[in-house]
Amino acid sequence: MPSQVVHVIDDDVDVRQSLAFLLSTAGFAVRVHESAVAFLKVLPDAQPGCVVTDIRMPEMDGLELQRRLVELKAGFPVIVMTGHGDVSMAVEAMKAGAVDFIEKPFDDETLLSAIRSALDSHSRNREREDRIVAIRKRLDALSGRERDVLRGLAAGKANKVIAYDLGISARTVEVYRANVMTKMQADSLSELVRMVLMAEGES
Repeated sequence: MPSQVVHVIDDDVDVRQSLAFLLSTAGFAVRVHESAVAFLKVLPDAQPGCVVTDIRMPEMDGLELQRRLVELKAGFPVIVMTGHGDVSMAVEAMKAGAVDFIEKPFDDETLLSAIRSALDSHSRNREREDRIVAIRKRLDALSGRERDVLRGLAAGKANKVIAYDLGISARTVEVYRANVMTKMQADSLSELVRMVLMAEGES
């Protein structure tokens, strides 16, 4: 995935270089950062992807970085690298939203597998977010009456019941329903309901 970058954050230059070599050899695009603070400075311009960070670093450790990324809604999956005595910190980082932690010394394939998984989930999340934005735009394009009919449909009500609730004819409800399906680009009622649930954050 050339559009996704693995951001390696470690204060040890040898670790940064060896990880950069390993990941680029495995086909990943890589950027290295000497500290969490340095990464946060370039965050607004950072290409999407995932973060691989050491847990113990001066100025700001990996746990604090994870918390800051959540606060900033950065959307980067974080994999934490931890030494033998720092597993409790790594667990805290996972509770704060990190997707995985790797204990040093680690097998190369263990790290590569964790990165592939993080990038895949990030890609799926991005696609889902884009879909939700598109659905909400379609919802905004509905008229007030079309929204009324949509609410009835999403609640599982029959056309006749919606007609009674809104004080209009069942035939008119059918016309609005057809308009809603067209504007929402839904092929079926079940797809329409799924869209509404996604837009409301319930699915």
